[in-house]
Amino acid sequence: MATNTLGPSRSRQWRELARQEAEFSRNTAHGRLIQVLETLVVIDEERSELDGTVVLVMELAAGSLQEQLDVLTDGEPLADAARVIAQICEGLAYLHTEGWVHGDLKPANVLTMPDGSVRLADFGLVSRVDGTHGYAPPFGSPDYLPPERWQDGIGERGVPVRPTADVWALGITAHQILTGGALPFPGATAGARAAAVQEYACGNTPLRLHPALDATGRDFVILCLARDHASRSRATVDRLLSLARELSPTPVHRRRPSLRRLAVSTMSAAAVLAVAGTAGGWWWVAGRDAGDGGKAGPIARIVVYNIEKPCRTMAERLRTCSMGLALDPHKKYKSGNVSEHRIWHGDVLEADCVAYEGDRVADETGVGTTRWYRVKVAEEPSGHAWFPAVRTRREPTALPTCETNALPSDGSTRTTQ
Repeated sequence: MATNTLGPSRSRQWRELARQEAEFSRNTAHGRLIQVLETLVVIDEERSELDGTVVLVMELAAGSLQEQLDVLTDGEPLADAARVIAQICEGLAYLHTEGWVHGDLKPANVLTMPDGSVRLADFGLVSRVDGTHGYAPPFGSPDYLPPERWQDGIGERGVPVRPTADVWALGITAHQILTGGALPFPGATAGARAAAVQEYACGNTPLRLHPALDATGRDFVILCLARDHASRSRATVDRLLSLARELSPTPVHRRRPSLRRLAVSTMSAAAVLAVAGTAGGWWWVAGRDAGDGGKAGPIARIVVYNIEKPCRTMAERLRTCSMGLALDPHKKYKSGNVSEHRIWHGDVLEADCVAYEGDRVADETGVGTTRWYRVKVAEEPSGHAWFPAVRTRREPTALPTCETNALPSDGSTRTTQ
């Protein structure tokens, strides 16, 4: 977790969260929890991009549940969905029995091991239950927060959290596992989906689940997504674990992916300033398959969307509403590594591959990704540049992985597939 673009207070907060995560892992042991072995802070004044970076040393996992969902088509259940959901329940059951709330359950925080099993990870927001609830920092992933989280105020000890918050997040995650990554609440942005959650919690709208769910899957998700936490508390994880073992997702016909929207936020405010004043807010991409008669690999057309209304309705293209593309996904996304080619709302980019191990960029809340799309840019000598997939729900299509090698002497990226 790079902290060099954060202020002193936020940097200390990240380091404290990392320390708490390592301490929690040392005091808990279960086969469904990933082990955090140590936390380190890099001190390297000669390399500003590394200096101050917080490092978590963990058990080696094969990947994440999110990566598996990323390659599924809409409505396609994950292979061994029942087993995966049951194992997530096992991890949550242990945490709740021991008096803990995970606080940030989502597919990206469920790691897959080499033997195919899954383990819960990311315990930076874990909190001890004192009575009926605990307290956590005011962070979290909007799509997985229960409706009451948007109403509870922040006190001196933080935001109140209950085990039922994990039950809600389990329902969202299970819905994605059973439907190819689809979220159960509608909306093109996390904010719009949060508003839909509130409408549902107030009883103004019914719960509309994906048609790919079978009866057992629907029962499981409905139990988790009860409108209020009091009703949700009856859906104990032990009961859900029993139900999870009965899940039998209905196979669906594999089809070409339809138009999808992928959430891509801009970077943190500090990083935005470093990239020549990129406008704040959320960026989304929509991708679909394209091709050239089989002569080349798949191409995803990415449509850039800026949630900032002034940037969507402007009569002219203002630089403050533009975004720069990176020249090298493995270098810091800042001045000197940004293409002169700018992109605006409504621009269509063509991506031919995705890199998963690039520089980590984060949005305003600190949630980030190391995933980058290689897009065609005729103005660049290499013919391409890189688009950061911050908070991407899933890939626009089954793009191949970019294999980046050492940089040529001219500074452009040499990429092979």
